[in-house]
Amino acid sequence: MDYASAFLSENSAFAELFRDADQSTPVPTCPGWTFTQLLRHVGRGDRWAAQIVRDRLEEYLDPRDVEGGKPPPDPADAISWLQGGARRLVDAVELTGVETPVWTFLGPRPANWWIRRRLHETAVHRADAALAIGGEFTLDPAIAADGVTEWLERVAIQAGRDGAPLPLEDGHTMHLHATDPGLGEAGEWSIAADDGRLAWSHEHGKGSVALRGGATELLLAATRRVPLADTGIAMFGDEAVWQKWLDRTPF
Repeated sequence: MDYASAFLSENSAFAELFRDADQSTPVPTCPGWTFTQLLRHVGRGDRWAAQIVRDRLEEYLDPRDVEGGKPPPDPADAISWLQGGARRLVDAVELTGVETPVWTFLGPRPANWWIRRRLHETAVHRADAALAIGGEFTLDPAIAADGVTEWLERVAIQAGRDGAPLPLEDGHTMHLHATDPGLGEAGEWSIAADDGRLAWSHEHGKGSVALRGGATELLLAATRRVPLADTGIAMFGDEAVWQKWLDRTPF
């Protein structure tokens, strides 16, 4: 997948939702936020990642210290600022080198890691904006499926930190199956608790609970953007296992 092109396209689609919107519109899936705060969050996040990559940082950068981290007050200028931040990240990765190790909240990763992370961050926040105004949200199934994978990768690394309980208890398993044609093994995920850690793979299988539906719907359900009952996803097995997973996983 060409993550850079996908990221820039997603950023443009996100920006379009703000062009004629009331900036004070509340965003129910991000409690307490308005469109203005959502735009600032995404735009600053891109510039934060760009500065980390550009400066080859090995330590955490406070987002409040990001250069140009505040959007201009004029809505049209704010949209240009948003799109400029995405371009800045892509350019920073190209100049620094895609494999150059830099700081991330999961430990050192190649600079290109940030483009994939920001792609999926932007996609889900575009869903937030679309849901807030009652609009439709569509996402290429391959990108949505990769979003589920990227989310699972992060959950598996972060699960159980600081003594927090794992999203799955010993003996419980979960299976997700995206029904979009052409995804192959990239559209299946089997997750289990193993010796105090989460393990997952792109394998077909059964689970204590299994969810079957479109990749976009699976991504939105897993990230708690849309209740399962409001999707076309079919659930099989123990609903309590799924609910506990939601309660114990972040986004």
